[in-house]
Amino acid sequence: MSMNMKAGLFQQQTLKMAMTQELMQSITLLQYSTQELTSFLENKVEENPLISLEQPVSALFQPTYDRKKGKQHIKNTYDSNYWIEQLSEETFSLEQQVMSQLNHQKLTGEHQKAILFLIRNLDENGYLRIHLDDICEPGMSSAVLEESLGMLQELEPHGLGARNLQECLLLQAKAEGVNPLAESILENYFLEFVEKRWKDLSKKICVSLKEIQQVLDYVQTLNPRPGSLFFQEKPSYIVPDVVVEAIDGILLVGNSDGNSPNLHIDKGYLNQMKSYKDQGVQRFIQDKWQEFQWISKGIQQRKETILKVMQTIVEKQPACFLHGLNYLKPMTMKEIADEIGIHESTVSRAVKGKYVQTPFGTLEMRIFFTTSLQSVGHVEDMSGMQAKKYLQAAIQNENKQKPLSDQDLVTWLKEEKGIILARRTVAKYREQLGIPSSSKRKRYD
Repeated sequence: MSMNMKAGLFQQQTLKMAMTQELMQSITLLQYSTQELTSFLENKVEENPLISLEQPVSALFQPTYDRKKGKQHIKNTYDSNYWIEQLSEETFSLEQQVMSQLNHQKLTGEHQKAILFLIRNLDENGYLRIHLDDICEPGMSSAVLEESLGMLQELEPHGLGARNLQECLLLQAKAEGVNPLAESILENYFLEFVEKRWKDLSKKICVSLKEIQQVLDYVQTLNPRPGSLFFQEKPSYIVPDVVVEAIDGILLVGNSDGNSPNLHIDKGYLNQMKSYKDQGVQRFIQDKWQEFQWISKGIQQRKETILKVMQTIVEKQPACFLHGLNYLKPMTMKEIADEIGIHESTVSRAVKGKYVQTPFGTLEMRIFFTTSLQSVGHVEDMSGMQAKKYLQAAIQNENKQKPLSDQDLVTWLKEEKGIILARRTVAKYREQLGIPSSSKRKRYD
């Protein structure tokens, strides 16, 4: 009797542990991005001989949700090039580009070696970040290094080998030789110039503020990163997890299949192992079969959850997907969770690192969740993204001789758009947009 009770308790405990493991597996798979899921599956293939992966050969778009009809509508298949358009072209390396400009017949072996050494020590922007005095290479004297650096700085693209931004811009200005005032300011008054202490600078060098403004306009045509062309990283391509299409005013939402490997059971290996009567082998096969089922179920749940979340977002934001992000309304993850009947943390996992192909580009799903801002009157609440667009438009249209201060922008937002923001919030949004302060936006022409 006691043995049966113990056996029953043991079975109940085992079932509870299995369910907990399955739940944890599902949660883990949901929060994986497509790349992380692929990596996870590839590792599982190494651990579980029953699992095999079929790499995708095309990206399938299968719209399943019609916002107006609420049911399946159409099915289309696109070639994988619809998502990934990878251009391949031959480009010379920085080393090849620079060395091809040298007259090797007039260079000593020491200078050629030194120039090559300097090129290989340029950073991704083309700057030389090491001090010549700190270089201890056999056969390279300080004099040879100095001469070699001078030769390097005369080559194209101009600005290579600069030790800092000032030298980089000055090298380009001198090479062009079209703006002596810019050369003088960059060489002798760089700090006052970039900090926009122009009134003091104007008095010091006896030129007008308008002339200094013209120098700034010229300097902005120069390249502060002359080496970036040769240090471009291979672009990474994002394959969306879900797709939203607008066809004749109808929004269609569907999974983007083919962007991750498909999981299969290796039936040949399974049948082979089943022929063994050894209990240890059979237990091993049972465990691996159970793992395969957990993973398969978790992947399917992941796909369904991501799709359901995106469908609900589209239901709540139809104007956004039909007309663009300017029409995005404030929306929280809790709203979506309540609508679907799941926990807010599940929505957070479902959108983390996931991407959606929309009529206006591929975006991270998290972008549709915004913060509401307090509004006045009967104006509908605005999102932070919308407030930034208003700020950007206001600054673009401002009087450049009298640019709007952050407090001016606070007042303008309240009076013109009915949005209440603190001055520090306006300043934060302005900085996020990459817009300098009013004092640095001021023009004198």
